[in-house]
Amino acid sequence: MQPSTSTFTAIQLSVRAAVSAGLAVGIAQFLELQYPIYALIAAVIVIDLSPVKTRQLALQRLIGTLLGATVGAALSYVLPAGPLAIMISILAAMLLTYVARVPAAAKLAGYVCGIVILSHGANPWSYALYRVVETFLGLAMAVLVSLVPKLMRVETADWGNREAE
Repeated sequence: MQPSTSTFTAIQLSVRAAVSAGLAVGIAQFLELQYPIYALIAAVIVIDLSPVKTRQLALQRLIGTLLGATVGAALSYVLPAGPLAIMISILAAMLLTYVARVPAAAKLAGYVCGIVILSHGANPWSYALYRVVETFLGLAMAVLVSLVPKLMRVETADWGNREAE
């Protein structure tokens, strides 16, 4: 019995995610970054069988991370720590993505902003910068891995791959 197209697609996507995440974590650990998990998350979330789709998702994630980290770091100086600060900062970060006309980055901007507000410690700009660097590392690995040719051509309508090859 021949494996189905969706099986080949699943294997190829899984291998790409695993390789990009492994590279991202390995480099993050080598560079002694604080939280390699953010590199891992970024690599896995944006990888796609289509290099074009991977780049689109990576750009959205980078914009969301930059906006969220910036808003979170800036507002951490003017808002007292607590649930109200998280609510206000997430609201501001997400609305800013709409003003900047990148609504696809809204949820990520809110998420990153909330993490910066919640976890920044005494150095919110340093914390925000590390989140951006770690995320960028994961995105870069996903984009690089996505450039490796597919092992075999498959139809992937159910996997979100919309690029004809």
